[in-house]
Amino acid sequence: MSRERIIIVGGDAAGMSAAGQIRNLQPDAEIIVYERSGYTSYAACGIPYYVAGLVEPVTRLVVRTPEEFRKKQDIEVQVRHEVLSLDLSKGRVLVRDLESGREFEDPFGRLLLATGASPFLPPVEGADGEGIFTLNTLETGIAARNYVDTVKPERVVVIGGGYIGLEMAEAFGCVRDMKVTLIDKAPQVMSTFDPDMAELIASAIRGIGTELRLGEGLVGFDLTDGRVSAVRTDFGTIPTDMVIMGLGVRPNSELAGEAGMTLSVRNSIAADTSMATSHPAVWAAGDCASTFHLLDGEPFWVALGTVANKMGRIAGISMGGGQAELRGVLGTAMSKHCGYEVARTGFNEKEAVARGLKYETSMIKTKTRAGYYPGAEDMHVKLLGEEGTGRLLGGQIVGGQGSAKRVDIIATALSAGMTARELIDLDLGYAPPFSMPWDPVQIAGRVLLKKVGGE
Repeated sequence: MSRERIIIVGGDAAGMSAAGQIRNLQPDAEIIVYERSGYTSYAACGIPYYVAGLVEPVTRLVVRTPEEFRKKQDIEVQVRHEVLSLDLSKGRVLVRDLESGREFEDPFGRLLLATGASPFLPPVEGADGEGIFTLNTLETGIAARNYVDTVKPERVVVIGGGYIGLEMAEAFGCVRDMKVTLIDKAPQVMSTFDPDMAELIASAIRGIGTELRLGEGLVGFDLTDGRVSAVRTDFGTIPTDMVIMGLGVRPNSELAGEAGMTLSVRNSIAADTSMATSHPAVWAAGDCASTFHLLDGEPFWVALGTVANKMGRIAGISMGGGQAELRGVLGTAMSKHCGYEVARTGFNEKEAVARGLKYETSMIKTKTRAGYYPGAEDMHVKLLGEEGTGRLLGGQIVGGQGSAKRVDIIATALSAGMTARELIDLDLGYAPPFSMPWDPVQIAGRVLLKKVGGE
């Protein structure tokens, strides 16, 4: 009896999580993974800290190499191989070996698309200059780190005020001691936060020494001998020695779209709760695929490593013959800029309005631990709750060390469908080095409860 041939396109978080689950459930299956880059299963979220010099060597970011997958799990991984197209009627993929240029077709019984996402790169003059980097793969991170070590730039412009922007501004300003300018066309940093919380983040960024320029759009780059020397915006010119592009990402759904598969929000590949797609032999997982928002069940797309790993696990179990479902996600995420931590989960106000929800908010300022204990820092917590029912809808946190991970309390409460009253009744741990008798999240819950229904 011939072994079933399963092909996975993409060898990072979602693809390799799925491969492991398939192998556990189907020991005799033939599993082939095609990965466009030279690495598999690496910690992409650790790239800013490698560029900063906080993580050494780069191999510490690699969870498992292609050789380890072959030896330990009998999973055949072909790096530097790009899948060019899908022929779903014949059950074949067209592959190009990026080292030799050779192209060949490979048949499959089942297929997983885990093609990830690509950074948004505006078509502006000079964008191909030396010293301009995106950090979407481990290879681009290595290139950026090598540039820092060899060229030794003193000035850097970070374009985009999202998670990667904050982390790279920290890497260069707080760790590398470079002059950092962060620009964003939007009127606020961190678009997934409400403006009042984003203003706290902006104040912290400026207070640490980063030059923050909001409402300023990219026009182009000036190059000197092929190397970036300035960033041109619609407000003027910013001299620089290096640029990091952090303008967001888009799902790599071209293969699916060209093959006639159904696409969903943000042109992500439409997938159900088991990661099955519109084609019966194809699944999709990771940053290329859609999921569902846990709070309303609507199609949702977010590019997060946590979500990609979960989607890959579900896809692998489903493809391996098991039963598993991803109920939905909340977009829970966190980041930091030097000593300032930020986190969010669930709906923000803009999202609540778009869904026609009637809601109230609470926003409190308190301390990360008992105020008398050394190291207590300011912490702001904002909660959203539904009018009348008190059902929690979302939360955001901005503050000093010890703030961000408290978002997990809110995410857990959202996952359980809890109300503000149920949140404040939680039996959370307390000791002066960690918190106060009432945790900051519960303090915000008490304020919210008075607005949505009273105590």
